Parts: sequence; C-alpha cells; structure tokens
Amino acid sequence: MIEGNIVRLRALELADLERVYGWINDREVTRYIAARYPMSRADEERWLKGSSPNSFGGGVQLAIETKDGAHIGNIDLIDVQPEDRKAGLGVMIGDKDYWSNGYGTDAVITILRFAFGEMNLNRVWLHAFDFNERAQASYRKCGFQEEGRLREHYYTEGKYFDSVVMSVLRDEFDALHGIAPAAVGEKAPA
Repeated sequence: MIEGNIVRLRALELADLERVYGWINDREVTRYIAARYPMSRADEERWLKGSSPNSFGGGVQLAIETKDGAHIGNIDLIDVQPEDRKAGLGVMIGDKDYWSNGYGTDAVITILRFAFGEMNLNRVWLHAFDFNERAQASYRKCGFQEEGRLREHYYTEGKYFDSVVMSVLRDEFDALHGIAPAAVGEKAPA
C-alpha cells in the first residue's frame, strides 16, 4: 500500500466491483469525469480485472481508501510514457460522503509522490472541466498549474464546456510537498 496522510492507495480488488459499478453509474459522480454512458456490471468487471498496478506502460489504477479501510474512490496514472517520463492523472472520489474533506487532495499528493519518487516520472498532466472549480482548487494545492484550455471541448447538459489542461513537474512538486516518503511511523510531508 502507498500511504498518504489521510488515505492509502492499494490495488483494486474484485471485491470493489459493486462500489465501483455504483459510482460509475451515478450521474452526480460521473458529471466530473467525462464518463457519459451507463456501464454494465460485466464491463466494470472486465475493467477491474484488467487494472493491475504492475502494468507500468499501460497505467496504474489504484483504490483510494481511508485509514480505517473504507474504499472511497479510485485514482489512475494513464497514458504512461516512460521515454518522456510523463503520465496523465485521473481521480474519482465516488463516495459522495467524502467529498470536500481533503481526501482527493491527499490521494493526488500521494500518487504524485509515488509517480515522481518511484516511477521516476517528470511530468503529470490532467484535464479538468472549467465548471469543476473544486477540483481545480485541489489540483492547485497539489502543485498543478494551468497550461491552457481546450475551448468548448466537452458537451454535456445541453452546453459546451472548456477543458482546463493542467500539469505539475517533478521539481515543482518536490519544492512544494517533497518527494521522499516519510520514515516508518512518521506522517508523510504535507
């Protein structure tokens, strides 16, 4: 497991299927992650069986857990390109009871520390919808900077929305949060 301050990241298990299936079919959750269409249980099971944290080139998909063991979401490094030392980031706090309490921010900081310190990446990028100000604020706390916008990039709810392109570089993250993991028994740097 990869330990953060208030979360830990672990491999996804088949036992997570019902929660993930519920989240990916909850429009209030998927409104923020570009998952437009309902997913079948079989499709989610295939995705879950294919998500291995050891598949560096294809990406890393992990569960986000609270310190007391509640599975509250998932986090992914996608489109990993070892030659360029970069990857994309996706995060979903599916359990709405945990929204706006710092769990997403801690999960992102934790996976970035892993991406830069263990995977030797140099750049992690993401897209956030312009209407998702809560996510953008969280990403900024993690060190992400806006690089640009893809204008009217996503259509939903009868309107077009911009996609905000953000990234963080290894040295920027290290200056803000530190890459080195905490010593045994210590909390990770904030």
